[in-house]
Amino acid sequence: MENKPYILIVEDDRPIRNFIAAAVSSQGYKYIETDKGNEAISLSMSNNPDLIILDLGLPDIDGIEVISKVREFSDVPIIIVSARANERQKVEALDKGADDYLIKPFGIGELLARIRVSLRHSMINKDKEEILSTFKVRQLVIDFDKRRVILNNEEIHLTPIEYKILSLLCRYSGKVLTHSFIIREVWGTSFGSETQSLRVFMASLRRKIEKDPAQPEYIYTEVGVGYRLIDE
Repeated sequence: MENKPYILIVEDDRPIRNFIAAAVSSQGYKYIETDKGNEAISLSMSNNPDLIILDLGLPDIDGIEVISKVREFSDVPIIIVSARANERQKVEALDKGADDYLIKPFGIGELLARIRVSLRHSMINKDKEEILSTFKVRQLVIDFDKRRVILNNEEIHLTPIEYKILSLLCRYSGKVLTHSFIIREVWGTSFGSETQSLRVFMASLRRKIEKDPAQPEYIYTEVGVGYRLIDE
């Protein structure tokens, strides 16, 4: 029998929780649910779900704290479902480790699509961790063993920083990486002084791998949040 993904639903609004439960159940996914943040952390540890759907406005602790606690022991995909629509809160959730952010109200089709994408990315990233010697998407190939970048069958030269940025994007392809996350990983500093440097290096990287940097095919900008490398 096929092993269906196991989903943890964390939502304190019962009608919305029932709506999400019905949606995942319609696809044959197994699920467990709770309306408390602390219980969600415990269930994550004890049940090892394949995906977490998480509201931020919980009655005991904020969903942001749930993300932080879960990320201490698990890289399970986390989809935020929240009425909080401002950019700062979205960035904070993604920077703490959420994989996607869905603003209420949302439709069942969009929710299921986000679930499929997150589960697919999770499997791809697990495979990458096991055999991350090369990465290929469309006409872009990165050979990590030889530190070579090939585009349209021609090698292109990247500076060390450009290569580090591209390698990071490849490792998390399909996922939005916030500015501060990239800066910490590449420069080892906190968000601030390197912001302009990131923009400069990203513009240079795009000029080398994009046919038209103004209409990128590989690296997309998530306005006010960060960057995302395509995964298909």
